[in-house]
Amino acid sequence: MSATITILIDADACPVKDEIYRVATRFKAEVRVVSNSPFRIPDNPRVQRIVVDDSFDAADDWIADNADARSIVVTGDILLAERCLKSGAKVLKHNGQEFDTASIGGAIATRAIMEDLRAGMDGVGGGPPPFSKADRSRFLQSLDRVMNHLQR
Repeated sequence: MSATITILIDADACPVKDEIYRVATRFKAEVRVVSNSPFRIPDNPRVQRIVVDDSFDAADDWIADNADARSIVVTGDILLAERCLKSGAKVLKHNGQEFDTASIGGAIATRAIMEDLRAGMDGVGGGPPPFSKADRSRFLQSLDRVMNHLQR
């Protein structure tokens, strides 16, 4: 096995932190929990809390600056995903969807369209569907698949 895998978590809105900790322990991966405010993390030397200042995109900037080909970034932020893909990182959304160079352009375009639609609705809109057990299961399957791929 080559260099250690590092999982970088965009933690402020991440519903799968506990799952990440369990998988990371099994694979002996490093975890960086990046946020603007402290989160409780497990007592594990491989898990490190990174608290950045509250300036706009500070957490995203830290993650993008530290992502590389041995990283898995967990985020729902499409623009951060694009930045991390350019660094060679693997990027997973909380529901298990993997962003890649082939899909990121479409995701960015969809994001822009939805933003325009919401702006035209004067604040009326729904947001994403509730996070489900199926989303959690898909995430675990995707994380396991990506971890196995990076360990080869």
